[in-house]
Amino acid sequence: MWTITFFVLPIAGLAYALWHIWCLLPWGVPARMATMAACALPMLAFPLSFAKATDGMPLGMASAVYEVGNSAIFVLLYVVMALLLLDIGRLAHLVPRHCLHANGTVAATLFAAIAALFVYGYLNYRHKVRQPLELTTHKDIGREMRVVMMSDLHLGYHNRRRELARWVDMVNAEHPDIVLLAGDVVDGSLRPIIEEGMAAELRRIKAPVYACPGNHEYYSGMEGAARFMAEAGITLLRDSVAEVGQLCIIGRDDRSNPARRSIAELMRQADNDKFTIVMDHQPYHLERTERAGADFQLSGHTHHGQLWPISWITEAVYECAAGPWQRGHTRYYVSSGMGIWGGKFRIGTRSEYIVATIKNT
Repeated sequence: MWTITFFVLPIAGLAYALWHIWCLLPWGVPARMATMAACALPMLAFPLSFAKATDGMPLGMASAVYEVGNSAIFVLLYVVMALLLLDIGRLAHLVPRHCLHANGTVAATLFAAIAALFVYGYLNYRHKVRQPLELTTHKDIGREMRVVMMSDLHLGYHNRRRELARWVDMVNAEHPDIVLLAGDVVDGSLRPIIEEGMAAELRRIKAPVYACPGNHEYYSGMEGAARFMAEAGITLLRDSVAEVGQLCIIGRDDRSNPARRSIAELMRQADNDKFTIVMDHQPYHLERTERAGADFQLSGHTHHGQLWPISWITEAVYECAAGPWQRGHTRYYVSSGMGIWGGKFRIGTRSEYIVATIKNT
């Protein structure tokens, strides 16, 4: 199924798009062939971005292959959707047949619309939304605490040290008491993280940092990811509990590990007099955290689909795909992520960090 989704479907989509481009362009055969080649070439970088081949390239080239390949697959998605709409319109006799054959105006309009959409998507990704969140409790936590929460940084070939430095400055500007990272701190390769010295950047955070693993820590190699976080001054909680003042932080191992411990087991280790925060990267089975009696759960993983209409799929799959949620006395927040996987575009979704204040009722 994974192979079908990530390779067979893109090939079919590319063939469909290239056929329409051939029909749409009003030029001669050589010009149309050159245009089709220019459209198809970026897609060749897509399978390379998943392979270890990038780790053998110079860092700048590997980053370019990652960016181009993963951006191309997103652009292809919207090109295919636009062409499907035109085809449906033609079949319904709403779009004249001549609009889809040797029509430079339609081709130029389609190109301009897709380009404008992805310029917006890039700027929207660059804009990080500060999401305030107020958590009240009857438990005695003493003074009000400020917690910066993030997920899905996806540090690697596309989110590099310069971008990370901007995020660290945002975190420090909040003067947090503690920082929580709900998994996928790394993307798919530790090589760019190590070569660019990103651990030193993370050590600039002026508060204790705790994280739980995500599925991408497993993709990159759990042992290496754990070493990187230790070097970065991040306390990695894998099915373990930490107490920070009157907070009890529970970090679950990712469900990539089928032998991970249950939330009920971990809650038995927690001090119930303290405000309990569970970090669980993938927001499945929210009812189990409720039954275990936790006060709050932070998750990520979904990215809210990154792009519309993929966000509709995440909303169908997860009880809560993004934002705040509540079950009984347990509150939740599923972050759509600070960083992103693949191309740097957000269309219909957002990149965010959460600034939570925890105080007594």
